[in-house]
Amino acid sequence: MPTREQFIQLAQLHMDTIFRLAFNCLKSKTDADDVTQTVLLRLYETEKRFENEEHLKYWLIRVTLNECKKYWRSPWRRTEDFEDYANSLTVEGPKHSELFDAVMALDQKYRVVIFLYYYEGYTMKEIASLLKLPQGTVGTRLKRAKERLKKILLEEASK
Repeated sequence: MPTREQFIQLAQLHMDTIFRLAFNCLKSKTDADDVTQTVLLRLYETEKRFENEEHLKYWLIRVTLNECKKYWRSPWRRTEDFEDYANSLTVEGPKHSELFDAVMALDQKYRVVIFLYYYEGYTMKEIASLLKLPQGTVGTRLKRAKERLKKILLEEASK
């Protein structure tokens, strides 16, 4: 179990990544907050020794994905107006706002791959390991996600 000071440092360092991944999976700020708290609690309580920072980050992503899966199976699932949360975000400019909206319009399986590849910088091999999918499947999802994003953004531009 990490000391209080170690935990605070780790939580501050990884909280955004956990929240963004959970939000990409769940499309709900409150549910992503709940998952983030659960994952950080699991980190605080774990007896696991991490080899290095990458091992810890891998563990956090796996736990986050598993908690999101638990959420979808839960009979207590609740819905929240995604538009309200999206409007409350501060985005650098209209282009970033359009991109955010386009990414959030994708199916979950595509959003997660896009998030891990472009925002977190994982390779397709690492994403395959994290999601427990064949590397070819990850490549296909990434390709299809980019095609769908392109289509969505072109449709927005033509309006």
